[in-house]
Amino acid sequence: MDARSILRTFVLSALPLIAGLTALPARASVAALPTFTGVARSVSPSVVNISITGEVKPAASQGPADPFFDRYFGGQGGTRKARSLGSGFVLTPDGYIATNAHVVAQAGKVTVRLANKKEYPAKVIGVDEKTDVALIKIEPKEPLQPATLGDSNGLEVGEWVMAIGSPFGLEQTVTVGVVSAKARVLGAGPYDDFIQTDAAINPGNSGGPLVDGEGRVVGINTAISSRSGGNEGVGFAIPVALARSILDQLRESGKVERGWLGVGIQDVTPELASSLDLGDATGALVANVSPEGPAARAGLERGDVIVEFAGKTVTESHQLPALVAESRIGSTAHLTVLRSGERRTLDVTIASLPEEPERRVSARDGSDDGAEWGFAVADITPQLARGRGLARDRGVVVTDVAPDGPAAEAGIQPGDIVREVDRSPVETSADLRKALQSRKKDNVLLLVQRGEATSFQVLKRS
Repeated sequence: MDARSILRTFVLSALPLIAGLTALPARASVAALPTFTGVARSVSPSVVNISITGEVKPAASQGPADPFFDRYFGGQGGTRKARSLGSGFVLTPDGYIATNAHVVAQAGKVTVRLANKKEYPAKVIGVDEKTDVALIKIEPKEPLQPATLGDSNGLEVGEWVMAIGSPFGLEQTVTVGVVSAKARVLGAGPYDDFIQTDAAINPGNSGGPLVDGEGRVVGINTAISSRSGGNEGVGFAIPVALARSILDQLRESGKVERGWLGVGIQDVTPELASSLDLGDATGALVANVSPEGPAARAGLERGDVIVEFAGKTVTESHQLPALVAESRIGSTAHLTVLRSGERRTLDVTIASLPEEPERRVSARDGSDDGAEWGFAVADITPQLARGRGLARDRGVVVTDVAPDGPAAEAGIQPGDIVREVDRSPVETSADLRKALQSRKKDNVLLLVQRGEATSFQVLKRS
């Protein structure tokens, strides 16, 4: 067979295969990524750059601690020269602007630069450092374009979002990512409920808007988690559902009034649930009850676990402060608590949150009564109580903590006061020694006071 015949035979045999390929259904089209030009075009006119001039004193609290920051300073010492700050977005046509508290708190002269490059001096109407929200005001010559506020509660993990601001002073910078997580607790304050996003957020973005795919503001960009100081894909925004009520109160009165229950709470860990015979590790464990507070008057006790507040389920302790804070002062809330394995309902009248300074103590000399558990203590004598500003002259104060011991692993620190061991009061170091020596299990439950707050801690024998 010659070469021509071989080629003809091959082509004829391949025709059915070629025909089959052409008959295959067309591949389903891959969904195209969304375009964000329309969102950027609609929101950018509402985004502003905020800067200050003059000497300022660093705020005692600049929102979440390092490396969450947005300040650029020159000079040294207690007073420094500020060169540039963050971002904000317009709330009303007449010049109210939202931003972060750490952007403008304790600032000198505040200047707002609009998207059209016009600049105006701004007045700080009010700041709320507990949520890192602030409200400022300018007097524009013409009406401004306000941003549209959205519904942060309706956000879903994986949803597209856009951040707009002035990272490193680069105004009107747009970055895009997704909602990485919701209800993040960073330890920045009692009302942590952050939206986490991988949209690039850098120093200078603070106070700018995080917007959804419809161009509605769902958060206020406020923090980054970074080892380098720049974006590493882990940014955080204050949900607009939380910020909205704060901004309304700041506009009305320049300050925020919150409901107060009068309890110190903590998470119910599996270890605590086991030590307290609670069953499920859910709810908010009451570690302290203010003697004259609403909770005390309602009959709440240390060791109770709050599982419902005003008809809303409490599964984690961080949910409760926000629910209480949003409650109307003087209103009555129904609490459902677990006490000794039984469910009880208590009625509590919400009071106004007082401002109370926190006191801390420390001591250096002590006994090794807790050595097996990795800490040493000393009796609180009347002299030590007076010297440390303590309200009581009985109890034991932690004087030393072994770096790798059970106490250190539980977070015990020098200066903490041990109030109880396994729910039994401790008045002296002898009480502590006796309680620990009689402990047969491999864990011990301590009630620890730090400043004005108390918490339960489980120590595990090493």
